[in-house]
Amino acid sequence: MSSSTSESGTRNRTRRAILAAAASTLARDRKATLADIAEAAQVGRSTVHRYFPDRKELMEAAIVDAFQAVEDSTREAVIDQGPALEAMRRLISALIDVGDRLAFLFGDPRLLEEYTAAFEPDMTVPTTISLIERGQGEGVFDPSLSPEWIQHVIWALTYTGWEAAEKGELPRHGVTAVVIRTFEKGVVT
Repeated sequence: MSSSTSESGTRNRTRRAILAAAASTLARDRKATLADIAEAAQVGRSTVHRYFPDRKELMEAAIVDAFQAVEDSTREAVIDQGPALEAMRRLISALIDVGDRLAFLFGDPRLLEEYTAAFEPDMTVPTTISLIERGQGEGVFDPSLSPEWIQHVIWALTYTGWEAAEKGELPRHGVTAVVIRTFEKGVVT
């Protein structure tokens, strides 16, 4: 392996660590400083500045990274396969795994208004809405609720589960089961 290849590998890992730390830190504290983010990423503040010269650039990159993480989790959950209820359970589990990214993205609506133009979604990834519509067609999800409403409920439950684990109200390993049970008791017909 050449020196430049290992350097770019290290550079990519450092960049990913900064972005993950930014999303996680800002999900917990919207006023977190670049120093807070650097500490969470276990790098120096000057390293953060080398990758992201200012907060605006870091925020934009963190939002794109967070959307990408959610999209990757959705893709890996293969929600277009199997019965809709099983696919929804896989999706909820996948979303719990990226709960800090969801909390970061949806914790402040103004954030999305300002930065979402930077993310280009992969149109080949099945959407939550298409899964919900399929589930409604299968008679599993309540057809009197709009797919958008159900999607927002999923996001809210996921966020609430993540937040409960953060506060120590639920063990991390128990969040997925609680969110799925709450969803199914409230939405499944």
